Amino acid sequence: MDAESKPYHHGNLRTALITASLELIRAGGPAGLTLREVARRAGVSHTAPYRHFRDKDDLLAAIAEDGFLRLAAEIRRASALGEDPPMRLRLAGIAYVAFGFDHPAEFDVMFSVVPDRALYPAAKAAADEAFRSLLALTEELKRGGGLTGHAPDVAARIAWAHVHGLAVLAIHRQLAFQNRQDLLDFAGQSTLALLAGLAK
Repeated sequence: MDAESKPYHHGNLRTALITASLELIRAGGPAGLTLREVARRAGVSHTAPYRHFRDKDDLLAAIAEDGFLRLAAEIRRASALGEDPPMRLRLAGIAYVAFGFDHPAEFDVMFSVVPDRALYPAAKAAADEAFRSLLALTEELKRGGGLTGHAPDVAARIAWAHVHGLAVLAIHRQLAFQNRQDLLDFAGQSTLALLAGLAK
């Protein structure tokens, strides 16, 4: 069976190419990513990626877009389990840290090597959606009396910086936790401290 006859061309070539790209990024970082190598890893012809992506930057933007959409979905899923606004924001923070830790290659593309988002409006819209998921929680916290001294958009950025920093430290193994659960337990403690600060 030649590369062109593989079933990737029946609707899931884009997904296969993104999966192959993330495998390559995990192995050698974004610098070594090329469409030709992505095609080889995915088992398709070297021209197949151009059916979905103009160039490497277009592929990176697609990875970022998918990542932000999944992150937003995780924030909403986790926060929906909370019984009150503080718990919902806390669960969202833990989910953010877990996402970064579980998907380091994708996280790297989303925040470090994504091309100019002005040229890739879908990637920018997905990033904005992820932030709005967090903003909705700080707006709810404000309405419930758990946020004083900060506007909800400022509080959302404070919360974002807090959990993002924790996720980056975790990805680079700077926190010396023995396992994933220890990290998430600490994320829970850390977000409690964040909530206490936002309430003052």
